[in-house]
Amino acid sequence: MNSEKLKGHILILIANIMFAINMPISKYLLPAHVQPEALTIMRMGSACLLFWIASLFTKREKVTMKDLGMLFICALCGVGFNQGLFIVGLNRTSPVDASIIATAVPIFVMLLAAVILKEPITKMKAFGVLLGCCGGVSLILASTHSPGQASGLTGNLMITTSAVIYSIYLVLSKPLSLRYSAVTMMKWMFLFSTLVLLPFTYQHVLETPAFQREVFDMKEIGAISFVLIGATFIPYLLIPMSLKRIRPTTVSMYNYVQPIIASLITVMVGQDTFSFQKALSAVLVFVGVYLVTQSKSRADLEKENR
Repeated sequence: MNSEKLKGHILILIANIMFAINMPISKYLLPAHVQPEALTIMRMGSACLLFWIASLFTKREKVTMKDLGMLFICALCGVGFNQGLFIVGLNRTSPVDASIIATAVPIFVMLLAAVILKEPITKMKAFGVLLGCCGGVSLILASTHSPGQASGLTGNLMITTSAVIYSIYLVLSKPLSLRYSAVTMMKWMFLFSTLVLLPFTYQHVLETPAFQREVFDMKEIGAISFVLIGATFIPYLLIPMSLKRIRPTTVSMYNYVQPIIASLITVMVGQDTFSFQKALSAVLVFVGVYLVTQSKSRADLEKENR
């Protein structure tokens, strides 16, 4: 593995650690502290502002009208509809169900990459995705639903739709990530997402319980700040940077790291215990990720056939 590919793996690992930490924090905020629609538009708006500010300190890139149209589609798939459906869906189901559904993302990405990018589905890649999926589901099933976090069909359908359209984003944005910087891509994507969602969500921000109190709760503010910066701005900056260096299927495989990180956090804070099943699940995930990274890409196969 060369240094650029290694950098891509490190970047997407950090992004998924941020996403993993975000799940329990978002569940804490919803809906008693922040309404799901309000949290969604706050994420869009704050990231939009931060990326446009960041663009002032980076090289200006001219984006073609054709690519702006593709960025608009990516904005809806990777940011607006994806995050909106996930947050509202999480409010209507359990974090356990949400995590299980998220394990399907690499399968969707592998199939879409084969259709759109003509990436081959090799036996090694398919087996790696299967191993990772088994490891992720096994780890999550070791958990139990907490009281008041019952499974919900509507919420599960929303999160499934979110997973599918996020997969579409990972595949469609790959060519764009090779032409533009992460900041350029994200500033346009979050601008489009904010403009589309703002008319339907701004009222929810005004009615958010956390902003109705005379004295701000610092725990609430800290949690909101992490969601806006740590779980939105930073990960979405890192995803296109990793896509520039590694394949979409490999990027999506790091979704399986999220339940592992969440499990480690619960063990560290004394909410759960370490077990052999969790260790075995983690091994399956990492072996699955390794096999996908070692599988041959379309470029590799083309070189062999020359």
